[in-house]
Amino acid sequence: MEQMDPLEPIGQPVFYDLTPDQAAEDGGRDLPLPSDPKAVFLGGLFAIAVLVVCRLAAEIVLPLICACLLKLLLQPAVRGLERLWLPRPLAALISVALLVGLLVAFGTLVSAPATSWISKLPQAVPRLEQRLSVLRRPIQAVDEQIKRIESLAGTSAPGTNMTVVERSPPMEETLFTGTRAVLGILLTSLLFLFFLLISGDTFLRRLIEILPRFRDKRQVVDIVQQIERDISAYLVTVTIMNLLVGIATGLLTWSVGLESPALWGVMAFLLNYLPILGPSAGVGLFLLIGLLSFDSLWHACLPAAGYLAIHLVEGEAVTPMLLARRFTLNPVIVVLSIVFWYWMWGVPGAILAVPMLAISKIVCDRIRGLSAFGHFLGGNA
Repeated sequence: MEQMDPLEPIGQPVFYDLTPDQAAEDGGRDLPLPSDPKAVFLGGLFAIAVLVVCRLAAEIVLPLICACLLKLLLQPAVRGLERLWLPRPLAALISVALLVGLLVAFGTLVSAPATSWISKLPQAVPRLEQRLSVLRRPIQAVDEQIKRIESLAGTSAPGTNMTVVERSPPMEETLFTGTRAVLGILLTSLLFLFFLLISGDTFLRRLIEILPRFRDKRQVVDIVQQIERDISAYLVTVTIMNLLVGIATGLLTWSVGLESPALWGVMAFLLNYLPILGPSAGVGLFLLIGLLSFDSLWHACLPAAGYLAIHLVEGEAVTPMLLARRFTLNPVIVVLSIVFWYWMWGVPGAILAVPMLAISKIVCDRIRGLSAFGHFLGGNA
């Protein structure tokens, strides 16, 4: 009997459009999962253990996840180069080299303006305090009320007050430490990425070979292919949209007379990878930069207002129209995921939060025991 290649496309997912009852009537073709409460309890303990390992082994786990997502982003380019009769190692090397070149170009573009703005920060703080002096009196009133409540509650006993002054490290040392950590993660991710691109579908084939039943092989291939299609489309679409947002923001800051428009374009490009929270932080950032750069209040608000308008057009109209068919995630879950992974891994975790959440939904939608959780992760279609 002729055997089917387990890596060939298999059409629509087995369980994606079926309810649990319909799937049971359909023959139970999804991957078997235990329904015993003990198994659920052990599964919860396993999930907690995985999160603990992710926290403790962040120096290894974080670059590995970054490499896996970058592989999904660069996999179409590698396959395109292979169609030009290039061997896979050479295609992977070219793809990684192009990625490194883009990162170096971005770094070169923003390094000089960023250094200039950092050197201006000590002189800019008094100016910012002067511009925000209108808020000083309400803040002092709130502070006095808090101190009065603490005194009435007896939180400060006489003779026990002690002031401890902690000397924060210099800004240069902080920036150097952060840059070194980012470079370490980046270099490790690129190393993992190169070997993942070379390996291709090796790990998937090995997993399929050890699965005992053919229907399990089919469903695993279906899940992996769906993840590759959807996440690749998500990463490519979001990257293109963020690039357009960065270009539009750079032109906006140049038109209003703000210094270093390339720096603000790159900042807008990076912030847009954080749904909801990133653009909100960008509005506050551009408002502060406007207050530091311009004397007129309406002129100072122009960068923030223009950036908000760009984000509304992109975030509320263009991107949802392009991604609504593939991703309908609950916005509350998205925010919680961003906050949680920021606590776990910092800024890289916040950037990776949405792709990891989308992968979780794809997997849950195709496994009967987790379909309710996948439905909970979804938003309004």
